[in-house]
Amino acid sequence: MGFSCSVRTGEKKDAKKPTAILRFPPTRCRPRSGLHSSSKRIYEDTAKTFCHFLIILDCKRHRVERSQHRNFLFRPVTNFIVRVTASRICRISGEERKMSSSQCFENPPDLSSTCGAGRVEELAGLKTYVTGPSDSKRAIILIADVFGYEAPKLRKLADKVTSAGFLVVVPDFLYGDPYPLDYSNRNFDREAWKKIHSTDKGYEDVKPVISALRSKGLSAIGAAGFCWGGKVLVKLAGTEDIQAAVILHPGHMTEDEIQAVKIPTAILGAEIDHASPPEELKKFGEIMSAKTEFESYVKIFPSVSHGWSVRYDDNNDFAVKSAEEAQEDMLNWFLKHVK
Repeated sequence: MGFSCSVRTGEKKDAKKPTAILRFPPTRCRPRSGLHSSSKRIYEDTAKTFCHFLIILDCKRHRVERSQHRNFLFRPVTNFIVRVTASRICRISGEERKMSSSQCFENPPDLSSTCGAGRVEELAGLKTYVTGPSDSKRAIILIADVFGYEAPKLRKLADKVTSAGFLVVVPDFLYGDPYPLDYSNRNFDREAWKKIHSTDKGYEDVKPVISALRSKGLSAIGAAGFCWGGKVLVKLAGTEDIQAAVILHPGHMTEDEIQAVKIPTAILGAEIDHASPPEELKKFGEIMSAKTEFESYVKIFPSVSHGWSVRYDDNNDFAVKSAEEAQEDMLNWFLKHVK
């Protein structure tokens, strides 16, 4: 999901579509660097005095349904008109940076239970997409985002990784209950869903998967996690149950979780990411690089948004190229550390 946003001065005249009003002092405000994208724009006062701004909380196509108007140091201001067009409902509150960021739920895939070159079988009690050589001694676990293991591009990536000789498994850690693709479903309780499918539970569920792979003779195991799965994986990286981790556009991680990392870990982030902003990921990289017992690195991909590595637009050459680059980086990390 995304919406376009344009700003012009003056009063609303003959507008064909409803508009939202954004108020701030003339000439002093600008979009805050790193916090504006296709899903949100926050304006700050460059003179550091005061700023009035509007955050869109709920919007449908051609209609702003609800907004939150934040005022600081009430003073007269000049009106600007912000025209908003949206294709799905978005729910944004303040400067959200956690997994609940609207970006985590944008650009949902068209799920398919039959896509991919592999097969679905049971592993550690979970339905699992399995692909690659059955006699391999090296395995990669892909931990999906909130849309689950039936995402075609995720399975396509799994098939791609097998070309390097890995057995790849994509377990259904959401138990057949992925986040709904329809943003307009107002009866859906997102908070209840997040409670049922917590990343803590995902972390507990991945342990039996690792044990099952070990029991099948797989001696070296790596894992990659995307968004929700990245948050699961950073917890797993605090153990020595696997040999290497690649965390892609993760849900909000904490310094304590990064401090606990014990294995070679790569973090691939997006320049436009409210859940895990580049500045935060770079700080995490500094924390990990201070440890000499394992290798780590952080890479920020320019001009892409959260979720780009597996939810890219096929018709956008730049997006495809960026996703392919991230996927190659992931594979190279595994080739280096999962032996």
